[in-house]
Amino acid sequence: MEIKPIAQPRLAATVMLLRDGSEGMEVFMIVRHQGNDFASGALVFPGGRVDPEDHELAADAGMFAPQPGVSAEAAALRVAAIRETFEECGVLLARARGDSAMVGAERLRDIEAAHRPAMTRGERTFGAMLAAENLTLAPEAMTHFAHWITPVHAPKRFDTHFFLAAAPSDQVALHDGHEAVDSIWITPERAMAGTRAGTYKLVFPTEMNLKKLGRNTACATALAAARASRVVTVVPVQERAGEGMRVMRLPLEADYGGEVFEVTNPPSFAGR
Repeated sequence: MEIKPIAQPRLAATVMLLRDGSEGMEVFMIVRHQGNDFASGALVFPGGRVDPEDHELAADAGMFAPQPGVSAEAAALRVAAIRETFEECGVLLARARGDSAMVGAERLRDIEAAHRPAMTRGERTFGAMLAAENLTLAPEAMTHFAHWITPVHAPKRFDTHFFLAAAPSDQVALHDGHEAVDSIWITPERAMAGTRAGTYKLVFPTEMNLKKLGRNTACATALAAARASRVVTVVPVQERAGEGMRVMRLPLEADYGGEVFEVTNPPSFAGR
């Protein structure tokens, strides 16, 4: 019997944008296009793979302020997270060079009009946009929340880091109409309830991170809790637990409220 080689996981980053709403803390989520090769039709957080240019921008002190104790790989992940958030929902965690304030709504509208369509078509890079607009990134606006790696025997694997960020109050998040066909600000509780009712589709890592995020009812407390927590890498292990039942085993120290979780058959991982 031929033994298939284990797929190398691709480095990826995703951002859970937060705001305080009338019913409590909300997170911004998008609906993936049905034609996407993973997580089609699923409700996910903005994010995607780390590109070669993300590493280049992370090494450019003019565009990315070095952070003490942050490795080159971790810096590239933060660049990718900021880039994907801009590409997929139009929120830009950046500031004008030499300015302390985040890009405002009026300036952002001009930046989007000038660059986002060309970026969507693959005709302009994120770095070219930053250079043209004389912008520097704001990686300190993000807090590391979780780290998931797709199970070992999956044919397509991702090494995904989740970040929390408070959405700038005067920026408007909206899906791009390309990779994402819809978007919503939603409380974790409502997202979970909608999934149980069949309104939404969630992949397993998204579901588990929504549950963990939902322990908080305000943006500030969620960010504070994440800063105070240790991120433990999760590589789920699927097991059978009886007739037609599958469970997923996670590290207890990852703090998802247990070690064993019942999952759909088959469970889906290729998402965020």
